[in-house]
This record gives sequence, structure tokens and C-alpha cells, in this order.
Amino acid sequence: MTTTRTHRLRRPLLAGTTAVAAMAVTAGFMAASPEQAKAATGPRLSLVAATGSVTLTSWKEDPGVYLDLGTYLTAEGSPLELRATRKSYKDPVVLTQTVYEGGKARSKVLPQGTVKDFSGLPGFAEITLTDKAGKKVLSRAESFCPNNASGRIRPDAPATSKYPESCPTNPFTLGSVWGVEKGWASNTYAGSYTQPVKLAAGTYTARVGVAKKYRDLFGIADKPATVKVTVQERSWEEGNGAGAARSAAAGEHAGHGTAGEHAGHGTAGGHGAAHQAPAGHAAHAGHGPVKPVQAGAPETSGATPSYNVGHGPLKAAPPALPWALKKRQAELAGARGADAAGARTGDTTGQTDGSRKAPALVPAAERPTGKASVPDVPKPDLRSLPAYGITISDGTENVPGKDYLAFSANVWNAGPAQLVVDGFRSPGKAKMDAYQYFYDAKGKQVGYTPTGTMEWDPRPGHVHWHFTDFASYRLLKADKKEAVRSGKEAFCLANTDAVDYTVKNANWHPYNTDLATACGQENSISVREVLDVGSGDTYTQDLPGQSFDITDVPNGTYYIQVLANPAKRLKETNLDNNSALRKVVLGGKPGKRTVTVPAHDLVNAN
Repeated sequence: MTTTRTHRLRRPLLAGTTAVAAMAVTAGFMAASPEQAKAATGPRLSLVAATGSVTLTSWKEDPGVYLDLGTYLTAEGSPLELRATRKSYKDPVVLTQTVYEGGKARSKVLPQGTVKDFSGLPGFAEITLTDKAGKKVLSRAESFCPNNASGRIRPDAPATSKYPESCPTNPFTLGSVWGVEKGWASNTYAGSYTQPVKLAAGTYTARVGVAKKYRDLFGIADKPATVKVTVQERSWEEGNGAGAARSAAAGEHAGHGTAGEHAGHGTAGGHGAAHQAPAGHAAHAGHGPVKPVQAGAPETSGATPSYNVGHGPLKAAPPALPWALKKRQAELAGARGADAAGARTGDTTGQTDGSRKAPALVPAAERPTGKASVPDVPKPDLRSLPAYGITISDGTENVPGKDYLAFSANVWNAGPAQLVVDGFRSPGKAKMDAYQYFYDAKGKQVGYTPTGTMEWDPRPGHVHWHFTDFASYRLLKADKKEAVRSGKEAFCLANTDAVDYTVKNANWHPYNTDLATACGQENSISVREVLDVGSGDTYTQDLPGQSFDITDVPNGTYYIQVLANPAKRLKETNLDNNSALRKVVLGGKPGKRTVTVPAHDLVNAN
């Protein structure tokens, strides 16, 4: 149970990435007998260092050094594939490994308690640091997300990795897939999920190994990697101006450099897989200017990182880029300024860093023709997660005597089909007419139906097209009768959170993970918004009109209701699972209200 007192919400600044648009279908696993389990073989895993020496920066304005040492876990023979799942919020997280016998995939349940959440393998990497005199100055263990930024280690390896690009950190995640592709290596750096360390300028020796329980579990040799570490102290005001220094800082750790701020959206994933957002990429047309640097990696909610603000209170993913690429970015930033900082991200000739970009889902150029119909084909299944990130806010307006209950809310798609909504504009009109599209098993469009409208939101921090009536939020009394309703009911859909990538037809690489990829511009003639199978869209309700005005609401027990598809305009496989409730207890006095958030079954996160 968590009690939160009145304070101003911090609007998070998120780092960015791109993703491969590829459909990943959940494999049908068969339970292995004891004999089969003995015959099954796992991948050959090794810990390697990409380089024998690294140079890390300690920024005077942001004390501490982030230990991206360039160490990787490699997989040979077969991929390392893990699945973390829970049946419900009353059940613990279970971790299974995909192993192979005779070319067939089987599921091997790993020891209970190996993981407790979906953010990766806890205590995987063991790091010690000694100074020039041989004195130990640091000893720590860090978690490892197998979906971290990765790259091929040999030319005949698969050209792309089929695994997602991060580990989700939404507290209400239901299922996640982690993996290191065969012939690939994944960065072990835990980024902003660990604290920076205070190190004086100088030379150190880092020793990185794998914890014994994981060596025994996966058959990893006890061969720690050794890396020479040079720490240099710098200031943002050095070099070619503050902008260049800040860009170099961004190359060191995501969340500490520049990124575009777009209110309403956060991440599609979460822990560990962020790639450095190319400088200038954040300033998409109609999406606002580059945000000045902020100290400290803020918290976000998702499955892969994004450029946008306001989509949840969990940790932003670090930019676990290969060291050589990060070094090149810093060199470019120092030589030509901020605009060069991310010039070489992505897979190009002679470079593979895992930050692949897929083509967008392109909307139809014209309105659909023919008679509208709802064919008998797979449809999406929209479900709500319980609210989280719940706190008391002054609404960021400093209005005397006003109290607001702010929260994050997520609606996700359990499939088995995508939610695809296109908006079409009549020239000169302020709204678009929206249509939901339907597809057969081969991906052919076989039907469509009108489903409301899309409206342009010109307010600062939005500046994009909203699909109306996607979700609604209500504060219910203890007897479940409505006390307050949020004014927020129009949304730009984005795949900000990986809620369950183990469901049928889950897309492990959704494209539109942030507003910049999905929500159009003021002069758009049409817009396509998609909610992929397995992903959800989180909004943080922290502004007046979105959050609940509880100024005159009595103390007591209430429920935050998150309701998907409230007008039932969208066609789904099931309309009976669209509501989720989260219990809260209001207390305090006017101007100093408090909220206590009891645990939701086994999930004890506010």
C-alpha cells in the first residue's frame, strides 16, 4: 500500500527509438517430459567485451558515471529465448526457456522465483572496479534485459532479430518475451535502471562476470571480461557550446540529453532496449521544439522508448548502443554540434547496431468504397489495465485550493487482430470521419465500418489528431456510482506498452510507438492509427480536465475506472472485459489531500 501526499507531477522526458514491423506469432509449446528435458539443448552463451578500453564521462552538472562498459552476452547454436508470464495479478511471474530437441521447440520451466517482474534477469551481471593501485572502489550486481540493444557477431547470422527491443516495466504487464538471437549479442548495460557511480577522473579496471546462479542455469562459462576504464570530467559549457556538450551527454545515457516533448504519450516498451534518438529526429513537424536538457533519466511506462511525454511513471530505457557507435556520436557532436550527435545510428553499410526502422503503416489515400460491413474475421479485443502512477497534484497550474487526482491508464489489445482506424478529411473540415478496417487471415482487407470521428487538437504539447471515444475514466464511489468523470475521451493511438507479447498474433515490433509516427499533422488529409496485438496505449491524466478534480470530493474509499470503447463503436471480439477498477482511499485536508493506494492483488505499485 502506498500513500502519496500532494506534490507537483514531473512530466517525463523520454528517449527515442525505432522498431522493426514484423509479426511474431506465439509458438505452440508442448510440455517436456523428464526424458525430453534431458535431451533438450540450450544455446551456447558467452560474455564478451566489445573493446578492451572505454572512456566514460562524468558531467559536472549531473554527478556520476554510467557504467556502459561494452560487455555483451552472445548466443550461438540456438537463440536464448525466455518467456515471463503470469496467469493473473493473483499469481507470481513464471519464467520459461525455449529449448530445442530434434528441431522442435519445447518449454522448460525455470526455478520459481528466478524473476519477480518483467524487467529482466535480476543480479545477472557482477561488476567490480579497481583503481590504479588495485584498490576495489566498486562492487555491484545489475539486472540484464536480453532485449537490450544488440547486433550480429558474425556475417551469416540472421539479418534481423525476431525478439522485442526492450523489457516492459508497466506494473500490470501480463506476458513478455526476451531473447538473444542466434549469432547475435545483447548489451548487458542496465542503464538508468541502476544508479550512476561517483568516480574521480582517472583510470580504472572493470571486471564483469555473470552471477553463478545464471552460469549454472544457462551453462555459461566462468570467464569474466576485463575492461580498462578512463573517466574524464567535463561540463556542458565546454567544447562547441552547451548544445554540443548536451548531445554528447545524451550519447552517454538516455534521458540526459535532448528529446522532443509531446504531451500524452510515453513508451511502447520499457527497460533496457533504448537506442539513442538521432538529434533533430525529435523535432517532427507539428510536434514542438527540442526540450532543454534535464538532469536525471525520468520515469516512463513502456515496452520500447519513445519521444513523448505523459505516458506513464516508470523508468525510461537507457541507450544501450555499442560503444564504438556511441563514441562516434560523441565525436560528431563535438565536431559539428548537436545536429550531428545521432547521425550514424541505425543499420548502414559496415554498421549493425540493432536500431532498425520499419516502414510505417500507410493509410489509404481515399475513403473506402462499397457498402460498409463487419465481416466474420478476427477482430481486436480491447482490455483495460488497472490505473497506476496515482498521486495528488495541483494540476501543474498552482491554482490555490485545487486538488486533483492524477493517474496513468492503459487500454491494450489482446487480439487476435490489430485495431486499425483510418481518418479521412473532407477539404476544409475541422474533423475527419473515422473507419475501422477488418482483415482476413492473409492480411487482405475484407471490410470496414464507420466508427466516429477524429479531431485536431491544437493545444501546446498535443498538436495532433485524436480518435474520439476510445476510452473514458471515472472516479467511482465505494458503491461504484460515479463521483467524477475525466474530460479526456479523445486519443492518438500508439503502442506505448508491451502488455502481453505471448498472446496469439502479438506483434513484437510495433511501428507506431510514439505520437511522431502515428498522429498526423494539421494539414494531413488522412491518418492511420493502429493498436497492435499485445500492446497497449498509456495516457497519464495529469492536467485539469484529464485528472479528477477532487477539491470537493469527501475523504473515503473510491475506485478509478478505466473503460475501453465506452460508446461501443469499435467492433471487438469481446465487450465484457473493457473495464478495470483500481481502489484508492482519499484523505487529508483541502489543499493538502492525500491518496492511499492499496495493492492490487500481488501488484503493490501505486
